[in-house]
Amino acid sequence: MRLVPGQFVVHPHHGPAVVLDRQVRQLKGKDVAYVELDIQDKGLRISVPESMVKDIGVRDVSSHTQVRKLMSLLAKPSEHVEEQWSRRLKAFQEKLATGDLPRVAEVVRDLHRRQAEKDLSMAERTLYRDAVEVLAAEVAIVLDISVVEAEDVMVQAVDGVPLKDLGLDRGKDIKRDRQAA
Repeated sequence: MRLVPGQFVVHPHHGPAVVLDRQVRQLKGKDVAYVELDIQDKGLRISVPESMVKDIGVRDVSSHTQVRKLMSLLAKPSEHVEEQWSRRLKAFQEKLATGDLPRVAEVVRDLHRRQAEKDLSMAERTLYRDAVEVLAAEVAIVLDISVVEAEDVMVQAVDGVPLKDLGLDRGKDIKRDRQAA
């Protein structure tokens, strides 16, 4: 993956980032190329060795089609959720730790619905907030909306609002649809 300044990417642990620069540094007498990333909404800058970008899991931002699929996944019925608190929490933590957006969406969906039925524990609330942040940050970039608007779109999807009502059924971005209305 060749990264260029100004490109949006996603770091698996820090979330959406903008490529700022490419630098070559001396490390143990050898030239090593680094890519500097500005992590969005966190005020954090990190340098990643170019040769390790793929191994670390830095990837391109999802496409609009992938976001539509995520919203469809949010709308689907929840799968079996473990009843025992510790097992349920561990399963959700493992899904979130993968950084895989469909699995993160499952955590958002299942914890949102569980929260509507009964109170979440403090650990579950924290996990839910973390999952929402990960998903909303990328949805916001793809749909060119604010993170708050992205969270609202996600909640509506979980609550069963049809994709066409969210402006996601035709492959056009929400902002363009709103401007045309």
